Amino acid sequence: MPIPEPNLNPPFNILRLSHVEFGVTDLAASRTFYTDILGLQVTDEDEETIYLRAMEERGHHCLILRKKPEAGIDYLSYKLWSEEDLDKAAAWFEGEGHAVEWVDRPYQGRTLRTHDCFGAPMEFYFKMDRLAPIHQQYALYKGVKPLRIDHFNCFAPNVDQAVEWYGRIGFRVTEYTEDEETGHLWAAWMHRKGGVHDIAFTNGRGPRLHHTAFWVPTPLNIIDLLDLMSTTGYVGNIERGPGRHGISNAFFLYILDPDGHRVEIYCSDYQTVDPDLEPIKWDLKDPQRQTLWGAPAPRSWFENGSTFTGVDVREAELKATPIIAP
Repeated sequence: MPIPEPNLNPPFNILRLSHVEFGVTDLAASRTFYTDILGLQVTDEDEETIYLRAMEERGHHCLILRKKPEAGIDYLSYKLWSEEDLDKAAAWFEGEGHAVEWVDRPYQGRTLRTHDCFGAPMEFYFKMDRLAPIHQQYALYKGVKPLRIDHFNCFAPNVDQAVEWYGRIGFRVTEYTEDEETGHLWAAWMHRKGGVHDIAFTNGRGPRLHHTAFWVPTPLNIIDLLDLMSTTGYVGNIERGPGRHGISNAFFLYILDPDGHRVEIYCSDYQTVDPDLEPIKWDLKDPQRQTLWGAPAPRSWFENGSTFTGVDVREAELKATPIIAP
């Protein structure tokens, strides 16, 4: 199926992905994992909530951990270009028949809450509190030394629908996987900030969050993390990798937090700023699609994900399957 032409003049201007809120069942265990193992920095916390940022980020937070009876994802958040874009976004979503509300979020200005075409919760803001830079405070660097949040990946019951809908609000496709038998999309990578993706969609039961990714400086950071996890009681949390993706060319590792939320550690993708950049097509059965070196992903990578709180999940419409590790 042809990829829709990019919408270079969307109804409102999304600058980039911003942050995600995880519901976690053991706040202390999650704090240890995200600070001591991953190396994110706590910017505020109380008995119910922890705010964290990565080393290059000036915004107050890129990840919120909130204590909940059940693990889940409360929302994915995006930063807009201007205050005016918030009102444009509210008008557009209302015009599309989506529920919208203005919500209060600590350390943020006006925040719009709504949902995407599958019902997955989205939030938009323009202003977030700025913090002093810490990227040269090298004594703070630990764990995998994450520099910034990079992208989300979501299971979608219909990837063609996801690409069409997100394309309407300005996301542009960089790479995609097509099922040759049906001509439908099995996965797609879409961006706003000029990397390979701010959000990607993988065929599967959804909507669910497949993973959240953090950017690190080099593949050696990932090797260091593997050594750290394997000697501090987290060897069972290593799910897939290390390896190099065919799609995106990124060096990667997938790990699971104490509640099973999947995190990708990621580096070495490429720039996609040009608005007329042609998307790269991959065949679903190409063994180098998943991993350039040919190693397939485990079944858990295609089946397990984090649910959005209060959102119903439906089965994938496309039944095609990729190569899966035995």
